[in-house]
Amino acid sequence: MKLESVKVVLPSRKLNNEDIVTLIQQHSEATYSGDLNKVLQDIRFSLKYSGAKERYWLDKGETPISLLSQAVNEALEEAECKKQDIDLLIYTGISRGFLEPGGAYFVANALGMDRVQCFDVLDACMSWTRALSLSYTLLKTGIYRRIMIVNAEFNLCGRKGVYPDLFSLNQYEQITWSFPGYTLGEAATATIVSADPEREWEFHFSSRPDLAHLCTAPLDGYEGYCHPCEYTGRNGADRFTSFGFELHDRGAPELVSVFEKLKVPLKEIRAIFPHASSKLEWEKGGEYFGIPHLLYYIYPYCGNVVSASVPTGIALAFKQGQIQRGDRLVGWVGSAGMSFCAYSFTF
Repeated sequence: MKLESVKVVLPSRKLNNEDIVTLIQQHSEATYSGDLNKVLQDIRFSLKYSGAKERYWLDKGETPISLLSQAVNEALEEAECKKQDIDLLIYTGISRGFLEPGGAYFVANALGMDRVQCFDVLDACMSWTRALSLSYTLLKTGIYRRIMIVNAEFNLCGRKGVYPDLFSLNQYEQITWSFPGYTLGEAATATIVSADPEREWEFHFSSRPDLAHLCTAPLDGYEGYCHPCEYTGRNGADRFTSFGFELHDRGAPELVSVFEKLKVPLKEIRAIFPHASSKLEWEKGGEYFGIPHLLYYIYPYCGNVVSASVPTGIALAFKQGQIQRGDRLVGWVGSAGMSFCAYSFTF
């Protein structure tokens, strides 16, 4: 499978860590019981400690579909193909405007792709990687010749599940299951892949459903669809809940395990693109394998852009000249679920 193109479009509202702390202060002054300055100081420290610096949110006049359309058009241009050349459109990720039908149909309609086949892949931050793996299998069957994978991860503006809800604190303990919300950024990406028998990929997945409760975005009435525990939906229905520190701690051994299954020699790897959940935690993984110099981080400058993390990294690295065609690249993802994957391919 050939990765013909991957493009990212970021919104224009740029926020640094101090902007985030200020927003939390503004939304918590009337609700917080205790020393607000203390919790703000700790959030400020944790953001810096994790490696966060900046992130981008939608600004006035910007919409997810407009930025996604731009990413799609840029991807088509780089791949030197037309919309009509796309056989299958896969919409991935958490942010979406519809539960029914799939978001892929509305994207296709907005882009004038009236006959393209469509479906969605929803697997938290693993969504893009999972769609990539599915595309690899589907292209091998010969049913499709060219597939486009898109996501529009805009989980902050225009929604309440993260902002402003998680920015309005009542007690100190809330940051334990809300802090990851302060690291989020927004992005739209478009990826085009095509059949190429000369380019083999390897994917290594693992899952830990017993840890599903650690990171959730539950819908109203979710209690009837699971066996809730004290972790599940701690911030309530329609709000993001994530025990980020425990996620990284419990997931680390699984991330090591899937990476160890890669067959490609470390000396042949040009760059590794980790999920943008933290810089500090992924640095630990790089140091464990003695390859910290290979990891390309977008977290400090884009924040956690959810399922758009790896494609954003690849797109920016290529634009900056950090990678080139023919390089051996690796994706390394840990996601809510929990699920884990390490994969290798020739760019």
